[in-house]
Amino acid sequence: MFKFAVFGNPIYHSKSPFIHNEFAKQTGIQHTYGSIYVPIDGFLQSISSFFSQGGLGANITLPFKQQAFEFTDELSERAYYSGAVNTLKKLDNGKIFGDNTDGIGLLSDLQRLKMVNCGDKVLIIGAGGAARGIILPLLTLGTIITITNRTDVKSHRLANHFKHNGNITSCNINQLNGKKFDLIINSTSSSSIGQIPILPISLIHNKLRCYDVFYQKKLTSFLYWCQKKGCNYLSDGLGMLIYQAAYSFKLWHGIMPNITNMFIKLK
Repeated sequence: MFKFAVFGNPIYHSKSPFIHNEFAKQTGIQHTYGSIYVPIDGFLQSISSFFSQGGLGANITLPFKQQAFEFTDELSERAYYSGAVNTLKKLDNGKIFGDNTDGIGLLSDLQRLKMVNCGDKVLIIGAGGAARGIILPLLTLGTIITITNRTDVKSHRLANHFKHNGNITSCNINQLNGKKFDLIINSTSSSSIGQIPILPISLIHNKLRCYDVFYQKKLTSFLYWCQKKGCNYLSDGLGMLIYQAAYSFKLWHGIMPNITNMFIKLK
């Protein structure tokens, strides 16, 4: 049985097992890691069974990050503020500790790519667990965030949740026409099913940077749309995945793995 695993739906595309097993080889740490497909209504049963049978740590991906938040006994500060958890650790006393390494993973990758700066106007598409995890580090950097979502109530609630942490507002997706942003981040799962968020073409300009938290070998559907409309600065979420995995590994084992070669191995 795996002692560590990633839980999600879908999960077939996940590179987390490869990344973590590479980290294990690099560090010499015993770290058996696999992937577990979870039925949409079966997260609590699946994660409870995993830990009761000897599991030590788990990564949580779409769409279970908010359920993972509720499952924990203790939380890191960044997980508490985000209201979403992507990393679980079983403590020595048997309690489950929750962290969110998505935000620091995204910010690390954006800085590596030179795609974000203090003062940037950032549009985040989506108001689910992925969005919750990335907002705080971006606000801490000093960016100005607008959240848009198919459901206004969710985006407004999320902006209100973080209003004391920085400059953040929500906007109806139909009222984005004419607004200008430096960076657009797609935090939805739309690209996982080949769809794109419905956005006005006026958002795209030749200096815009576009980032999709989803990743795949070719351009995601969102990034392909951005490119066709004239955007030249594009990246998917592979780097975010690598960085968040490294921070998860550090939480579990106390060692930060070297990620330099991981980008080459996964290209």
